[in-house]
Amino acid sequence: MNMEKEKIDRINELARIKKIRPLTEAELAEQTALRKEYIAGFRENMEAILQGVKIQEPDGTLHPLQKKEDKRS
Repeated sequence: MNMEKEKIDRINELARIKKIRPLTEAELAEQTALRKEYIAGFRENMEAILQGVKIQEPDGTLHPLQKKEDKRS
């Protein structure tokens, strides 16, 4: 993951504060931005991992994973 430890610590700190009292508008905006950044980094990391995965067929051939088509229309 590409996110700095300080930012992850801040996400956790805001979560702890939220359990004690409501967050201010500024804190809510900060929390939303940090969460979006965290999720984007997570997805980027997962994409990189999945690009390295190969499927082995019964005949022994290997091929990379392919994205499924989005059937929602």
